[in-house]
Amino acid sequence: MSNHYTNTVSTVLLLFFLFISSASSSSFIRQYTDGFNKNFQQENGAVPDSIRGEAHYLRQHEQEISSRDYKLSASNTVKGLRDRPPSSYSLKMESFNTLLKSTNADKYVSRPFSAAGYKWTLVVYPNGNKNDNGAGFLSLYVAIDNSTLSPHQEVFVDLRFYVFNRVEKKYLTIQDTDGWRFSYFKTMWGFSQVLPVNTFKDSNNGYLYDGDHCEFGVDVTTPTVFKESELFTVTDKFYNPKYTWSIQKFSTLLEDSYYSDVFSIGGRRWNIKVYPGGCATGKGKAVSMFLILNANEKFRPYEKIYVGAKLRVLNQRNFNSVEKQIDNWYNGPGYGDGSGWGYYEFIPFSDLKDSSKGFLVNDVLMVQVEIEAISSTKYFPS
Repeated sequence: MSNHYTNTVSTVLLLFFLFISSASSSSFIRQYTDGFNKNFQQENGAVPDSIRGEAHYLRQHEQEISSRDYKLSASNTVKGLRDRPPSSYSLKMESFNTLLKSTNADKYVSRPFSAAGYKWTLVVYPNGNKNDNGAGFLSLYVAIDNSTLSPHQEVFVDLRFYVFNRVEKKYLTIQDTDGWRFSYFKTMWGFSQVLPVNTFKDSNNGYLYDGDHCEFGVDVTTPTVFKESELFTVTDKFYNPKYTWSIQKFSTLLEDSYYSDVFSIGGRRWNIKVYPGGCATGKGKAVSMFLILNANEKFRPYEKIYVGAKLRVLNQRNFNSVEKQIDNWYNGPGYGDGSGWGYYEFIPFSDLKDSSKGFLVNDVLMVQVEIEAISSTKYFPS
């Protein structure tokens, strides 16, 4: 009885394991054959098969044709019209309608071209890249040949795409304000919504002309870090910002102009220049006065400094002085006009001759400058 029971249990267990093995084998066979049938249908069904050697370059990028993870936004994207044609690559097409009507030829890939030290291809989706939210739009991308990239290498470039407009006789351009980062694993970037297809197809808009002709292009440039720079600063606090010049025997001065002694404020040397008889529009009716950079100041040909200052004719009887503002760029001496600023008609002769006004006392005229701001620029390399 015991043997019979044991045999029965063994038989049941054997049948159970056979059932499990059979089911697993059936599942494996079905999975394998289903996968085979799927592949067979892709390669021998309604979609024409491409020659594998020619399709390899494109297929290695098919998973990289999305710009969505770049998070493009309207604030990043800049569109405009320009006369200059593309500098990296141009693609002219004379049978574009064929691609627009095609069900399976969803994109056109250009031959490789060289730019910024790498090989690229221009990729055009006539009806939009549906995998990148581009359905119903013209989509444009560039792909880098990653065969020359190491797994950890990154390439930063600026991209500008072009679509020629025959009506405007200019190129519509679209670009992003940020650079694009290509890598071994991210080989394609671009715009999924360049133009609505209906806008592009309407010949009145000028993008599709002479029946079905059109032109695309791209600039691929490498943004390089600057090697030269400068630092502009303005100083508005000085240990002693004022300089006063007492001009003795003013009424006896015969020369056209006179210079004060040299004085230093803000790391620069200066002179006040006075025309006792006036100059230009002030000649014969007013004293002319200017703040001048000293002739020995060292400047570069392209260098300028900003100066804010007040020129004054001081009142010696505690009345109001005559004050006028200087707010100008100064060129270096010897580099054209602009090494001195002031006023042709600073104070009328009538005010000087009226002793009650207190400007000319004991034949002494007191003038003053107060420096309020001076700029400086450091250049790198110096």
